[in-house]
Amino acid sequence: MMKSFITYSEDCHFPIQNLPYGIFSSTDNPNPRGGVAIGELVLDLSLLESEGLLPSNYFSQSNLNLFMSAGKEIWPSVRRQIQELLDENNSSLKDNSELRERAFYCQSEVSMHLPAQIGDYTDFYSSRQHATNVGTMFRDPNNALLPNWLHLPVGYHGRASSVVISGTPVYRPNGQTLPMGEENPVFGPCRLMDFELEMGCFIGPGNELGEPISTENAGDHLFGLVLVNDWSARDIQKWEYVPLGPFGAKNLATSISPWVIPFEALEAFRIDDPIQENPTPLPYLQCEKNWTFDMNLEVKIKSPTMTEPETISESNYKYMYWNLAQQLAHHTITGCNMNPGDMFASGTISGEEAGSYGSMLELAWKGTKPIQLSNGEVRKFIQDGDNIIMTGYAQGDGYRVGFGNVSGKILPAKKQ
Repeated sequence: MMKSFITYSEDCHFPIQNLPYGIFSSTDNPNPRGGVAIGELVLDLSLLESEGLLPSNYFSQSNLNLFMSAGKEIWPSVRRQIQELLDENNSSLKDNSELRERAFYCQSEVSMHLPAQIGDYTDFYSSRQHATNVGTMFRDPNNALLPNWLHLPVGYHGRASSVVISGTPVYRPNGQTLPMGEENPVFGPCRLMDFELEMGCFIGPGNELGEPISTENAGDHLFGLVLVNDWSARDIQKWEYVPLGPFGAKNLATSISPWVIPFEALEAFRIDDPIQENPTPLPYLQCEKNWTFDMNLEVKIKSPTMTEPETISESNYKYMYWNLAQQLAHHTITGCNMNPGDMFASGTISGEEAGSYGSMLELAWKGTKPIQLSNGEVRKFIQDGDNIIMTGYAQGDGYRVGFGNVSGKILPAKKQ
């Protein structure tokens, strides 16, 4: 197993087998630039470029769009060069103390930025258990899934401008809601604030307008994954979503983790896709290659009175019904053109057991089964001051490939 001269524990999210890409800035250099996470450190890739150790010009940019657009002709060679520089048997960086002093930063001492300039953002609805839970709560339990759900990856176009980096506070939104038993809506702060545990995928090379991307070729266009918390104002959404779907309830903020894990780092964790036989998807949605990954996911909450966050959900990405290639194929079958840096999210990821549900709506079952926290507090939905922290990793033999965290604290609604 490859080892780095940088030391870290076996449960570290960022071993040499991972090397996720991100955009960071530091006190000595406020310019956002590209780096990779290794152990508890950030390696400045723009510096390696300037020193001639990386023969490229991708990481002096303030986003990863140019590198994302380079595609599979470039990504493996760049990754291999970075791994070689960090290998314990390579002396070029290991034994150059002056360069190491300039090239490495503590993750705790840098500022992270959005990894890409996100032109467009799409949110899917691809967890069968989540869709079943929501349909059971709000419609007929015997017909929880709408007629189209098993035939296509349902999705909607989200708001790219409100995608924010982990740690960004989120204001409780104001909006219209319809109180129970009333005929007319009222205006005010959202009362049913929720999180959604999701995975986000960044697009690499795009496609021309009018040219769909097949499931077979999807891997040529998919760059890497991040954790996503797609905040949701449930009461606002319930009133507004008919007939065109989510709007203000979903455009307030979408939080993402700062480190993008390339698919090369996830190959060892690729597992069989779920069986799709009843019905069998139409030919353009059928996949020969598996696009499901065994990745553990966890949601924690930290209220203002807590000293440590508490786990409220443990799930796994393997519970997705529609996979990444199918989502991309369906997104582009109309000829829709994708661009480097675009992002699409999985939709809420829920497992089969109550403790693996990916939203407070499900965990507290629409408020009828409140969550009892260890400090005596009770939660039906998210309260002001609550910090929601999501994390995830794939477990290898003696190492982990992890995402770090995506976190966000809910602040009180602004007065109107």
